[in-house]
Amino acid sequence: MTPIDKALKTSRRITRQTASAADAAISGGEMLQAAGDVINARLTIMAAGMADPSKVDLAEMSLMSSEKVEALSASASSMARTFGDIGGRVGSSVVAEAGLATQAAASIAAAQTPAAALQAQYSYALGWWSRAAGQMLTLNTELLKGQADAMRPIHRTAVANAKRLKK
Repeated sequence: MTPIDKALKTSRRITRQTASAADAAISGGEMLQAAGDVINARLTIMAAGMADPSKVDLAEMSLMSSEKVEALSASASSMARTFGDIGGRVGSSVVAEAGLATQAAASIAAAQTPAAALQAQYSYALGWWSRAAGQMLTLNTELLKGQADAMRPIHRTAVANAKRLKK
């Protein structure tokens, strides 16, 4: 792959990450708006129940806890999966990099001249920089996806409640 092809590939990845971050921000805003609407509707229901206990909406009151637990459990499960996947990938990268560093050290030690030793060191450093940059882009992408996946069940519940309670 030529440097220009690599730069284009990286630019496309950054563009996708930016779009993903924008989608997450929009989803977060929708979730906050829906949460405010739900809180307002449920406070009205609770006030009506306090004013006249015969009008207490027990079904709605029980949903307040069970829906939160369900959405937060799904969110936590998603986050655990994401972090487990990332941890596995980082561990594999560390092992691979240790192998490459060992090869580079052997090449440096076996160099016939100081210039050859410097060239071997330079080649490793340049490769390391490229690998590290690629891994950081991948990590950033995975974290953005993980954030979106973790927000999804909370967003879904809040928006559904806002629609249901908007009467």
